[in-house]
Amino acid sequence: MEIWINPACSKCRSAVGLLDAEGAAYTVRRYLEDVPSEDEIREVLDRLGLEPWDITRTQEAAAKELGLREWARDAATRDRWITALAEHPKLIQRPIITADDGTAVVARTEEAVRDVLSR
Repeated sequence: MEIWINPACSKCRSAVGLLDAEGAAYTVRRYLEDVPSEDEIREVLDRLGLEPWDITRTQEAAAKELGLREWARDAATRDRWITALAEHPKLIQRPIITADDGTAVVARTEEAVRDVLSR
């Protein structure tokens, strides 16, 4: 299992704390330093069953500068969104846990983390 985190994020710290408390084996990826490629983002989106706009932090300054709120949310613009996430990783919602069973979850709640642990 791998968890994508920003150490400055309280939700990330909570998720890591819960994983530690449960004795889970996992790898930490500080995705702002070890930026995921477009292919890695596509893979995570497939595992999440989500689209790139579903995991985009639209309140971030970079999102406002790019005008993301006005971007279409359809198949034709999917790659544009993925490129934006790869070029501006701070826009990626966090934390994201990729589970050993091939699934993934945006682990912003204790319930989401526990769901991954139960798999």
